[in-house]
Amino acid sequence: MRELDFIVDMVEEQLVKGNLRWLANFSEIHKDYAVGDVIFPIYASGSLQERGFFLSKIYSSLVTPKYKIHFLVYTSPEIDPKQLRKLITACKGKFGADDWIFLALVQSQPLKKPLEDAVKNTADKTVGIATYSLASKESFSSDNVLGKGLTKQLKLNEAQFEAFDVPNYLKSFVIVFFFGTLLLVALAFSGWRQAVQPLTLLLMATFSLIIGHRIYKSRYHMTITLNSRGFQIKEGSTVKGGKWSDYTDVTVYITPRRETCLRLHAGKESFDLPISRAGISRKEAYNTIKQLIAKK
Repeated sequence: MRELDFIVDMVEEQLVKGNLRWLANFSEIHKDYAVGDVIFPIYASGSLQERGFFLSKIYSSLVTPKYKIHFLVYTSPEIDPKQLRKLITACKGKFGADDWIFLALVQSQPLKKPLEDAVKNTADKTVGIATYSLASKESFSSDNVLGKGLTKQLKLNEAQFEAFDVPNYLKSFVIVFFFGTLLLVALAFSGWRQAVQPLTLLLMATFSLIIGHRIYKSRYHMTITLNSRGFQIKEGSTVKGGKWSDYTDVTVYITPRRETCLRLHAGKESFDLPISRAGISRKEAYNTIKQLIAKK
């Protein structure tokens, strides 16, 4: 089912973007990973050790537990308690006894009481489980620290993409710096001779960096959110959205500014989804959206 594949794509994107770093520092991602005779669409390995600045690494190596962390996603039309036990047994047999295992279960059918009870009553404290149903949009987790942490950090119903748009930020910076410099020049002509000098220009540049960033965030910064039902585009404070069911086809469109969009067609009307401005892969987005539109 395409919705299950879409969930897998969204989870992979969260891992790549570092959105699950509060669970662990995942450094390696595998697709279609075999654990015994079970195939997990996504497997990521990592640790609690910091990978940042030198002092952070030293502190992390001395204080942070050196557990190995394993994150796995399993999808199926429906999962029952017997399958759950098989998944846990396979993971415990594959990984170390003290390793932490985060297990995300996604099924297309509504969640049933036997599975809920089995997940919530998971006795092993080194295994955290989060479940999600595409049909009912319900979710629940194992009643332990790992399960609750996984449910809090993992977003299984949508994927959010954003990228820093350097040209538009530079535009905001230049606007502020230009008018700020004009103000300094006006002050110099009015009698304050020291208004224009290297120090004041440096202060104005610093001010422009800060205010320019605020202008950029409020007017130009773009965030695109996708889920199995539709999309939302937020550009600054402007929000637009739509449903896949409103469209009949999708094509790749290159704007005069050489930006890549996915053009959504609805009869004689169309809507451009500016994927390059949000850092979305053209190939993956096109294939996913094409199938979501075809499925309606």
